[in-house]
Amino acid sequence: MSESTSYCAPEPAPKPEPATEGPFAACVLCQEPTEYPESTKGITLCPVCAWQEAQRNACSG
Repeated sequence: MSESTSYCAPEPAPKPEPATEGPFAACVLCQEPTEYPESTKGITLCPVCAWQEAQRNACSG
C-alpha cells in the first residue's frame, strides 16, 4: 500500500462563485445570509458554519 494514499481526504466539492449583489442564499444551519446567490443549488453555509462544519469533519488522524 502506498504512503501517498489518504483515507481521510475526500475530493473537495466544487464551490459556486460568490455573488456580488443579492439576493443571497440563507445558511441551512443558522439562516444567516451567505456569500452565494439564492439560485445556488445544494447546501449553502455561511462562513462561520462552514468553518465549524469543517472542524467537525476534519480527520482526527
